Amino acid sequence: MLDISALSQLLNQPRKIVITTHHKPDGDAMGSSLGLYNYLIQQGHHAKVVSPTDYPEFLWWMPGNEEVIIYTEQKEQAAQLVAEAELIFCLDFNTLTRINELGELVRQSSAVKVMIDHHLEPEDFDDYRYWNINACATAQLVYSFITDELKRPDLINVDVATCLYTGIMTDSGSFRFPNTTAAVHRIVASLIEAGAVNWRIHELVYSSSSENRLRFLGHCLTNKLEVLAEYNTAIISVTHQDLQKFNIITGDTEGIVNYALSITGIRLAAFIVERPDRVKLSLRSKGEFPANEICKKYFSGGGHRNAAGGHSEESLQQVIEKIKHILPEYKTLLVQ
Repeated sequence: MLDISALSQLLNQPRKIVITTHHKPDGDAMGSSLGLYNYLIQQGHHAKVVSPTDYPEFLWWMPGNEEVIIYTEQKEQAAQLVAEAELIFCLDFNTLTRINELGELVRQSSAVKVMIDHHLEPEDFDDYRYWNINACATAQLVYSFITDELKRPDLINVDVATCLYTGIMTDSGSFRFPNTTAAVHRIVASLIEAGAVNWRIHELVYSSSSENRLRFLGHCLTNKLEVLAEYNTAIISVTHQDLQKFNIITGDTEGIVNYALSITGIRLAAFIVERPDRVKLSLRSKGEFPANEICKKYFSGGGHRNAAGGHSEESLQQVIEKIKHILPEYKTLLVQ
């Protein structure tokens, strides 16, 4: 593995750099990517963020968003950027399958590959790894990478701070998850001091729902929520027809699983959605319940202990039944 002194030396002169993140990027994925982008361009690097897919509109306001290349929409340009890159930063993912078709292009690239991530079980495709599973967000790690490893806290300007604040805020559940430590709050305080307007960022991310999304949320809670009280579990499942009825777009389903988890006594929540090509699910849990274990073992996925995801080629109803069939195996953890 490359050491930090060698990486710092590489970054001492302008380089062609690609920053990429996982498909269907969330707030941490785009916040960390654009935060790093806004840091790098201050030093004259030719940097571009390449997203494997589109991402929610409520993230489009972030500084540098207008420069993002979306692979599924600009394949030739994205492929050329990856082929010409001297460094590729891989943020908020640790296996190349998470960036879909872009993964093979990154694998074949001769660029130095830098992984910055907080997920379990990283794949060995990188040359330098800044990795900590205890970090609440990849944006937290990007902050530490800039300030502690590269020794450039002076380059945390308002644009960098705004993006990194967004990433930490969203992946920490607005600072309510257990891994939101005192150190995280100190980082957040420094980002606010650097110019991040905390209340405005929260408003842009969480108070920008469309009428369709709110009506869809009401539909989910009224008609699609099933509570399995004997297992302290709640499931919300939606069909492809539901998505079409409410004209659901990328980002509209984000966070809905948390409403199920917010029910008193619930320790495990599942949001299961039927897409045209497969069924996808998001699991959230409380305490020591291993949501990631279920996703890895049964649904070709993974993630964090309390926040994980997966998918299945089976039908929506089969996935729902599989979840219910699995619950007795974990009853001791669910009803303690």
